[in-house]
Amino acid sequence: MNATTPPPVLELTGIHKQFSGIPVLRDVQLRLYPGEIHALMGQNGAGKSTLIKVLTGVLEASGGKMRLGDQSVWPDSPRAAQRLGISTVYQEVNLCPNLSVAENIFAGRYPRLGLAQGFRIDWATLNRRARELVARIGLDIDVTRLLSDHPVAVQQLVAIARALSIESRVLILDEPTSSLDDDEVQKLFEVLRRLRDEGLAIVFVTHFLNQVYAISDRITVLRNGSWVGEWPVGELPAQALIAAMLGRELAAQSTEAPVPPVFDEAAPALLQAEGLGQSGQLQAVDLRVRAGEVVGLAGLLGAGRTELARLLFGLETPDRGVLRINGQTVAFSNPMDAIRHGLALCPEERKTDGIVAELSVRENIALALQARMGMGKFLSRAEQTTLAERYVKLLGIKTESVDKPIGLLSGGNQQKAILARWLAIEPRLLILDEPTRGIDVAAKQEIMEQILRLAQAGMAVLFISSEMSEVVRVAHRIVVLRDRRLVGELPAGSSEDAVYEMIAAEHV
Repeated sequence: MNATTPPPVLELTGIHKQFSGIPVLRDVQLRLYPGEIHALMGQNGAGKSTLIKVLTGVLEASGGKMRLGDQSVWPDSPRAAQRLGISTVYQEVNLCPNLSVAENIFAGRYPRLGLAQGFRIDWATLNRRARELVARIGLDIDVTRLLSDHPVAVQQLVAIARALSIESRVLILDEPTSSLDDDEVQKLFEVLRRLRDEGLAIVFVTHFLNQVYAISDRITVLRNGSWVGEWPVGELPAQALIAAMLGRELAAQSTEAPVPPVFDEAAPALLQAEGLGQSGQLQAVDLRVRAGEVVGLAGLLGAGRTELARLLFGLETPDRGVLRINGQTVAFSNPMDAIRHGLALCPEERKTDGIVAELSVRENIALALQARMGMGKFLSRAEQTTLAERYVKLLGIKTESVDKPIGLLSGGNQQKAILARWLAIEPRLLILDEPTRGIDVAAKQEIMEQILRLAQAGMAVLFISSEMSEVVRVAHRIVVLRDRRLVGELPAGSSEDAVYEMIAAEHV
């Protein structure tokens, strides 16, 4: 910053935060200047959300200083932060769809009439102020209509209008574009530029690299709970940003090219997607996976990997493109349709979407097979036990008994049990979304080896992992996603750095 730069409107220095004695933020700093959009970047678990919670009074810092203008402050609640002029708009719009736009903007702060009128809500003033606020952000809507009458993009802007209604000095936007399509993103950016020009300091949290470079003035990077650095956006190319987030430089060439697994390249396509996509979630994607092939899906968090997996498995419905299984056009309306066509999905969120913690290992492994059999047929307890014991032995699941609640197993053994559930239905295509996240090194090794064995036995595998070393190790081909669109493909034997360079290529 030069001598003409105004002082920060908000400055955090030496911020520490511990949970049960375990540090999650270490000596973190953040400077926000009036009239700027400041991107807060970092991988999942870097500490961004924790820092925002400290900044907005949701969490109390274990140490450090926070200054607002020339005043030392420590908001002890979100309401206290709002009184200081610090507002937050979260990824999920936390407004009331059954109230009007105006009511949402001023919820909890409705203007009232005097004593003679019984302190009733002053609807005329409420609606007038709401119209002024939505006009300020370039929104032309009827503020007396229900919020639910408007699309998500408009609801996001209403949330910003609510934040501005408290005369904010700092506006924090946490993944505001995650549910917006390209046109809606551009409209939001127009609003943000207008607010920046009015002198507002804006914190912009996103996983989309193209949006960082389209809208931001400066970037702060966190990694593993620590502050890495702060840069003007023009001084931090995309490759350098990714390196700062990863904690290592991207080499020009890798000397450790993995040995590609054996694969019959003449095998026919088992699954083929042509222009498959969903508005606001995923741009049109072309993808093919052949029997016996492991296709790696690579990309940073938020690139669209999970969105693609959900479209393929019938958890979401595409609004464009065609999906074919063995050359036959299919349209899955739910996961059962996908299962009937031989697809299986091990989801990213093991705890919430994978296991049923209260049920036994036996019951969890039998779930998918039982579901495919339908309501009129049931696996007996003896059949479930035989099935579960077979896969416990095959996958090396460590449990004293198949009747033990699966929630008491380690993360790695839970993951193996989920894998067993899907192997029990003998799928033709197995989609693995972050199958090694949160498990120990030994369990990772066993699962990776199992993936290769499945492919060698003829199963098609779509492998999604944030660990790029895992992707390049097992994949016959690597499909690279960025900002919810497919940007390229790399062959087996490609290095990790080659993948990262493709992710960053558009912004170099």
